Amino acid sequence: MSQDKSGYPGMGECNPLHSNVYGQPNPPAFGAPPPNYMGGPGAPGAPGYPAPGPYDQPGFPQGSPYPQVPYPQMPYPQQPYPGPGYGQVPPQPAFVPNPNAPMMDSPGYHGENGPPSYYDNEEFTNSGFEDKSIRQAFIRKVFLVLTVQLLVTFSFVAVFTFHQDAKIFVRRNPWTYYVSYAIFFVSLIVLSCCGDFRRKHPWNLIALSILTLSLSYMVGMIASFYDTDTVIMAVGITAVVCFSVVLFSLQSKYDFTSCRGVLFVCLIVLLLFSILCMFIRHKILHIVYASLGALLFTCFLAVDTQLLLGNKQLSLSPEEYIFASLNLYTDIINIFLYILAIVGRTRD
Repeated sequence: MSQDKSGYPGMGECNPLHSNVYGQPNPPAFGAPPPNYMGGPGAPGAPGYPAPGPYDQPGFPQGSPYPQVPYPQMPYPQQPYPGPGYGQVPPQPAFVPNPNAPMMDSPGYHGENGPPSYYDNEEFTNSGFEDKSIRQAFIRKVFLVLTVQLLVTFSFVAVFTFHQDAKIFVRRNPWTYYVSYAIFFVSLIVLSCCGDFRRKHPWNLIALSILTLSLSYMVGMIASFYDTDTVIMAVGITAVVCFSVVLFSLQSKYDFTSCRGVLFVCLIVLLLFSILCMFIRHKILHIVYASLGALLFTCFLAVDTQLLLGNKQLSLSPEEYIFASLNLYTDIINIFLYILAIVGRTRD
């Protein structure tokens, strides 16, 4: 059981790493052996720390009590630090534009209240939806539809005025007038109240065609009860009045669209006046009624023309070409009927 322990150091001897058994522990890269911890400078009577030598080799200073481990000669690991260190900025969220935010640089910017509605246009040149080229195309389309409507209507008037058989037929069959009036009224309600329907192609054109044909028959039937000279005179006066009002609306700086509410009140008063004229058969009263009606719908024509142009406070959307054509068409037809009544009553 006994072994030869002559090669092992005893108590109080130097570090076992210095013995001949384990050999020289220090690698060649170190310039000095590690210190003796058993009898280091901290022990009583031991000499102090040696003076540091020149730093000509990497590592800890000679004689330090720290373990002699060289620094790793490799790059630092490429991985993010757990906390924000020097020079590192935490990631910022990406910029996401708000689609509901107003575009400050766009031509259609109208402040915080958003773009204008169909009947709220502050300025024609500053509205993105009211672009000049779009507005011009809208005006051309409206006047094209209006021209077709007027041609159809006055063709009916010419047939019922100059053709004697047609005149006799409508006079003997008054029920056709009431049928036409019912069709006209239903078509008018649909196109005026159903905004989605009057924007659907081709149903909007079909409804407008039905309205135009029914109203044309009614106007032709009314014209058949007047003399040919009276009808021709009324057509001429209507053309002059409407052309003058349209030109005046184009050139005038006065905003007729602001009077829309007043005109609707006057229209209600005119309807009540018409009921009175149904019970009181008087020539002067009927002329006054027809004159007021012609004046009122002349003002409506000026308002609808400026709504069409879009250069005033209120304007129509370029999608509402059917509604714009309907407004102008009914204005012109009402002006013609009232002028026809005035001329016919004065010639009796």
